[in-house]
Amino acid sequence: MAINKIKRGRVTFKVQAPEAQKVLLMGDFNNWDPKTHVMKKDKKGLWSKTVLLAPGRYEYKFFVDEEWWNDPQNDQTVINAFGSINNVVAF
Repeated sequence: MAINKIKRGRVTFKVQAPEAQKVLLMGDFNNWDPKTHVMKKDKKGLWSKTVLLAPGRYEYKFFVDEEWWNDPQNDQTVINAFGSINNVVAF
């Protein structure tokens, strides 16, 4: 019996927030856990995080200094259970 291995891909999420002190990447790929994907800021204020994801469709948002932000670079969105908007990434 052969076992199919799901090939994961690297996906890099980025958001420009030069004044922010802390940015988290949260989505259904990490059960919206604020401790899983803390983003790193470069000298120009660009925050980024690369994650390994199995092929599929994922909803996500950035949590910037205790405020939810949508991804301004991604116009793929869906209304969530709270009536606000999540971004969507699929591959």
